[in-house]
Amino acid sequence: MSEPYRICVVCTGNICRSPMGEFVLRERFAEAGLDDVVVVDSAGTTQWEVGNPADPRTLAVMERHGHDIEPYRSHRARSFERAWFPDLDLVLAADHGHYSTLRRLARTPEDRDKVVLFRDFDPKSVGLGMDDPWYGDDSDFEQTYDEVVAAADGIVEHVQRELEARG
Repeated sequence: MSEPYRICVVCTGNICRSPMGEFVLRERFAEAGLDDVVVVDSAGTTQWEVGNPADPRTLAVMERHGHDIEPYRSHRARSFERAWFPDLDLVLAADHGHYSTLRRLARTPEDRDKVVLFRDFDPKSVGLGMDDPWYGDDSDFEQTYDEVVAAADGIVEHVQRELEARG
């Protein structure tokens, strides 16, 4: 395969939900032996946090759950750009607002179809978004972590099927 499968996880500012999703998915794809054919990154729908690192509470919850956070300290928030759609295979929206915004940004029906709610890959949470933990405390970040982890295996399985279909 010449082109990698590209995923972008999207939330509001790209400092809480989307980087957490990016970090967990990167690790899951590595565990599945797919890190050489799947590229995962993240972005926000706004420019509010552009250039800022991941929220310290995002890194703290990852560390509490045994993740090596050193590779993620270099994360810097960025804003999603409409021009990225042709290069992406899957755009994972953290909540319904992001889903709507991303679908409006998409210029073609094919690009709109790439936008899916992150939690749609957890059979128990189809149609549900993730609440923004930024306004809360550690328990809110724990909830977000649990939601990300619950959907991660489904995302990996989906991508594996997509890669098999590509041949």
